Amino acid sequence: MGKSKNRKEATYYSCRLSAVAISQISVKGLLMKRILIVDDASFMRLAINEALVNSGFEVAGEAEDGKEAIEQYKLLKPDAVTMDITMPVMSGLEALKEIMKLDPNAKVLMISALGQDTQVKEAILNGAKSFIVKPFQEEKVVQVLNKILES
Repeated sequence: MGKSKNRKEATYYSCRLSAVAISQISVKGLLMKRILIVDDASFMRLAINEALVNSGFEVAGEAEDGKEAIEQYKLLKPDAVTMDITMPVMSGLEALKEIMKLDPNAKVLMISALGQDTQVKEAILNGAKSFIVKPFQEEKVVQVLNKILES
């Protein structure tokens, strides 16, 4: 019986040490980066969500318009935001400006349709870290988000 008890204790302490190591990693912020997805099109939010989750990001939340994006940003404090430009209630540009007032270090990736060059330039001038044009490849979103998060 002594060997069985020792084996059980060893397994217990091994699991306990693993849990401690994982919690320490989490505390240091080495786990998944948290992203807020903002787009009025549910299929677009789903596509971005899948691309991010498949690449090791955590989707902190989603919003359908700029007003909701600001509320979610305050509540969730994500590491980065993907933001559509054209949305109802409040545009992505207006939401970007408000988020930058709340957090001048916010990392926002604007996502726009073709032909929105003026809005893209305005977004960059107002604090957006980068932009991607729709339709996009999933890898591109991940690549640009990683670059933004490293800066």
